Amino acid sequence: MSKHALVSFTGNTKIHTEIALTGSKSECNRALIISAASKGTVKVDNMSIAADSVTLDRILKQISSTAPHQQTVDVGPAGTAMRFLTAYLPTLPGNFLLTGTERMKQRPIGILAEALKTIGAEISYAEKEGFPPLSITGPLPQSKGTVKIKGDISSQYISALLMIAPTLEQGLTLQIEGELTSLPYVNMTLNMLEEAGISHNWDGNNISIKPQPFKAATLVVEPDWSAASYWYSIACLANEAEISLPYLKEQSLQGDSRIRSIMTAFGVQTATTATGITLSSSTTDFTDAILDLKDCPDLAQTIIVCAAALKKNLSFTGLETLKIKETDRIKALQNELAKIGVTLTEDNLVYTLNCDGLHFPDRVTFGTYEDHRMAMAFAPLSLLIKEVVLEEMDVVEKSYPDFWKDLSKAGFTVAAI
Repeated sequence: MSKHALVSFTGNTKIHTEIALTGSKSECNRALIISAASKGTVKVDNMSIAADSVTLDRILKQISSTAPHQQTVDVGPAGTAMRFLTAYLPTLPGNFLLTGTERMKQRPIGILAEALKTIGAEISYAEKEGFPPLSITGPLPQSKGTVKIKGDISSQYISALLMIAPTLEQGLTLQIEGELTSLPYVNMTLNMLEEAGISHNWDGNNISIKPQPFKAATLVVEPDWSAASYWYSIACLANEAEISLPYLKEQSLQGDSRIRSIMTAFGVQTATTATGITLSSSTTDFTDAILDLKDCPDLAQTIIVCAAALKKNLSFTGLETLKIKETDRIKALQNELAKIGVTLTEDNLVYTLNCDGLHFPDRVTFGTYEDHRMAMAFAPLSLLIKEVVLEEMDVVEKSYPDFWKDLSKAGFTVAAI
């Protein structure tokens, strides 16, 4: 069990700093699978140091250096690795047991596994139907080139299938059923495949990729906009802030770059510089009573906590996938916001804050639920609360290992207790 983080901020909450963020976990994990599928023709630069990316990189190197045989592949708590490997492993010769933590075994994988089985993959559930661990035997003898998959589930299922498509004998056509949520993540995958020489055809609800070779390329991973979101929150809650974030691009593949436009209403301006972006605090101007976050669900905790701290009774849609993340993020938010007198209620998939009872005790301990984003979404409240304790401080290693160190650089006091 890791220690907790005691976070405080003394002074007049004026923050002027430059923070160099790690590479995007989302981009890096896609780049790693594309590189593996290309048999090394595609290289990866600016690797993320996020634990999930380090885990996936280690697993892929281990698999490539091992002769085909029965092996256990343990992703730990790395959800993206679980989904991407569920699709990638069936393309390889060998017998694999794909598993993870106890929480991972509670996160559904059935929709992706069943889609793969319809095109010939040999996959079975080692324990509970529809959930990891998975027994996988490859390589799959492809029986058909078209698969149907729901659009309102995790975009990682769709991305996982797209990345193996060019290596399959018949290629692959995905027939997307219903509305496609998290569209930016699918576009990210297709753009990165394009950088690696893989063309696609998107016609209506069908995305097709023919069998084709990868070209020699280097995928350069941009810094993580998800990590940037916590600095937007800090800029919002500080009395005055000027925070430079080098190497972030105005035109980004990452859906979470939408934090830039969302946070304008929260009083944070973004200026593009020669080296990246700079955030500065200004006045708030809430024009939208409802925010739709279906294209950027990983921003939800940051934005909801920030809105609560500003005593804004906003409503949110597009949060359906939050219940099957590292934890049930809706329930976790409800539990922890209650500690500062705020409620988050659901009515027909619309989630509404009520901040009428908002108060800031001198000290609050927030649970993190083994969820990195819970820790980092609530840490900025230390600008308003004298002492904030975040349980299990090591949880940030999943996506942003330097988070506590960067907070200290910005003038926060962080102590392990």
